[in-house]
Amino acid sequence: MHGNVWEWCADHLHDNYEGAPKDGSAWVESNNNDNHDPVLRGGSWNNAPVFCRSAYRSSNKPNYVKQEVGFRVACSGFSKH
Repeated sequence: MHGNVWEWCADHLHDNYEGAPKDGSAWVESNNNDNHDPVLRGGSWNNAPVFCRSAYRSSNKPNYVKQEVGFRVACSGFSKH
């Protein structure tokens, strides 16, 4: 799903995928002095269609709040108990 709201991701924005984790985990810099902002993906209803695709990336400060920015809740490690 894309185009509803920009979705916050755990990854930090990088220029390309060179050096990205191979296991699918979030690509977050480990030092506390980094200037990387979290990734926003997917565009929103308030953007031009070119931005409304899941591969489109942007970023902003973690305290950025607008009606077209949100997040998706996902479960991992689902148990059959």
